[in-house]
Amino acid sequence: MEILFSLYQKLLRNTALDFQRNLLEEIRWENRLIGIKGARGVGKTTLVLQYLKKEFGSSDSTVLYVSLDHFWFSTHSLLDLADQFTKTGGKLLVLDEVHKYPNWSRELKNIYDFYPELKVVFTGSSLLEILNAGADLSRRAVMYQLTGLSFREYLNLEAGLNLPVLKLDVLIHEHIAIANELLTEVRPFQYFSDYLRKGYYPFSREFGDLYEQQLSAVVNLVLEVELPQLRKFDLAYVPKIKQLLAIIADSVPFIPNVTKLSQKIGINRTTLLTYFQYLDESKLTSNLYQSNEGISILQKPSKLYLENTNLAYALGRNVDVGNLRETFLLNQLSYKHKMTLPLKGDFLVDKIWNIEVWGAGKDLPKSGLETDVVAADGIELGLGSKIPLWLFGFLY
Repeated sequence: MEILFSLYQKLLRNTALDFQRNLLEEIRWENRLIGIKGARGVGKTTLVLQYLKKEFGSSDSTVLYVSLDHFWFSTHSLLDLADQFTKTGGKLLVLDEVHKYPNWSRELKNIYDFYPELKVVFTGSSLLEILNAGADLSRRAVMYQLTGLSFREYLNLEAGLNLPVLKLDVLIHEHIAIANELLTEVRPFQYFSDYLRKGYYPFSREFGDLYEQQLSAVVNLVLEVELPQLRKFDLAYVPKIKQLLAIIADSVPFIPNVTKLSQKIGINRTTLLTYFQYLDESKLTSNLYQSNEGISILQKPSKLYLENTNLAYALGRNVDVGNLRETFLLNQLSYKHKMTLPLKGDFLVDKIWNIEVWGAGKDLPKSGLETDVVAADGIELGLGSKIPLWLFGFLY
């Protein structure tokens, strides 16, 4: 295990603590088995390493981080590691990329049952299933979801600020006072267009001008590696699915006609509907339904969006501004709220708030309903039920 400890120490030395995600404080780290799911590139590895560095420093031999795609596991099992580690006094084992290890769920269950003195934290793909995996971990593991950076987190990172998280009902009722206070600290439109293009994934700082190229590579890895491995996705369909993602990026927004689409890209209807679900689970798309109760894998989404606006720039050719606005709002709201398609308007939030997404110049509707809200782009301050679109980026 010496090589694993050595690598862990090297990673800790290179882990910065200057910017930390909110989820770091929300996780109940005292639980015996914790799982953190998230799309590729959202920062799961950094999150767990920051926790270890903050809480244990670099000299605590009772703590170990390993990535399960390391070659050490070609000749050793996860159970071997847990057994050796506990015999030397190990108390906390952090397992990164568990979806890359065969039978991960069964061995995790065995570790939980046979080594009660050992706490385990594991991270994995957003496609990770703990209920339908080889062993049911749903009664043992406490699961968390890490998403990409919110606009608030991006502002904190880029401008060195400490702007607060807002609750939706407070934002809606007090948006004028909140926006006025925030505007004393930051000018949102100095950063907003950059966020839409390159602010969602933390690795944008590392790759600079090559960010969109790297993001395209991430999409390819999801389509060509993770989906075939975790959902038996047929590699022969990858070029067709890439074509579909490009269509969604350039649409206003995309309302799927499944029959025509299946003919156009050469995938039968049943397979296409199944792949819609897989794309949503992989966090490449967000599928919007008129009701999110009892959704089956073969149910047609009412609208299809890319999961975030950065994907639109990486995958599309002529990105539609209206699509970008709606994609931003859906992305920022869906982390903590249930989103459906209303009979009238763009989004129904938690079955309460009916939100329409507009540009700056459109007049307010005359419905007079307290639950009708406009998210307007291009304005710093709102009025009445007209709320600046950027302000919805402060919900996590």
